[in-house]
Amino acid sequence: MKILMSNDDGVNAIGLATLAASLSHLADITVVAPERDRSASSNSLTLDMPLRIKKQTNGFFAVDGTPTDCVHLAITGWLDTHPDMIIAGINAGANLGDDVLYSGTVAAAMEGRFLGYPAMAISLVSHSNHDSSIGFVHFDTAAAIAKKLLEKLISHPLPRDTILNVNVPDIELHQIKGIQVTRLGQRHLAEKIIESVDARGKPIYWVGPAGKEQDAGPGTDFYAVNQGFVSITPIKIDLTDYKAIDPLSEWADSLNNYSMSK
Repeated sequence: MKILMSNDDGVNAIGLATLAASLSHLADITVVAPERDRSASSNSLTLDMPLRIKKQTNGFFAVDGTPTDCVHLAITGWLDTHPDMIIAGINAGANLGDDVLYSGTVAAAMEGRFLGYPAMAISLVSHSNHDSSIGFVHFDTAAAIAKKLLEKLISHPLPRDTILNVNVPDIELHQIKGIQVTRLGQRHLAEKIIESVDARGKPIYWVGPAGKEQDAGPGTDFYAVNQGFVSITPIKIDLTDYKAIDPLSEWADSLNNYSMSK
């Protein structure tokens, strides 16, 4: 089995190295990741400048672009042979609920799905306030969970339209209570921006922290992780609101009739 691996914390991230080492006994791993932290870059592609790929001393490949760039470049011509699956992570931080819209880690998995491959994103969730991956402890727990999932996926492959969003509590493996299949929860509105000044006295602004949990009851990814379970949420790309099609069609018909009468 051939796996293309990426992340959004950067090619030198602890989580990426831990995951690659854990899965190397089960598959042929190729790591193509951003040269620096590109968290919250979502599904952005770099279109206004060329991209460069540089091999690192550990055999990983660094790209001066986004996580989506990394997966796109690898699959659309850079790799000699295509992978069987895309795995993104281990992200240092949660990708729960609304986070999936911003996450570069989930976006890397999504790009693999866009290009026709099953994909999985895996993240490590801590309930403490950490400023960097240094504050996270149990990457080995998330790696062990990823290995168990991959072993299962080898015998029971994912459909090609499936993305698994996996969140693992930052606790020791023996403390994990089990695995739950969940839906995405929802956060409150984001916290206010943080205003400051630069060295020249000019105003600067930092984007505020993510909002607190709102829709986080039983069945959600938030709830599972808060209870000490691994959360697995299947994600689909189709964003169509099917319940709104019929009411909106009636609205559009009335607008068409109005326009034709003028």
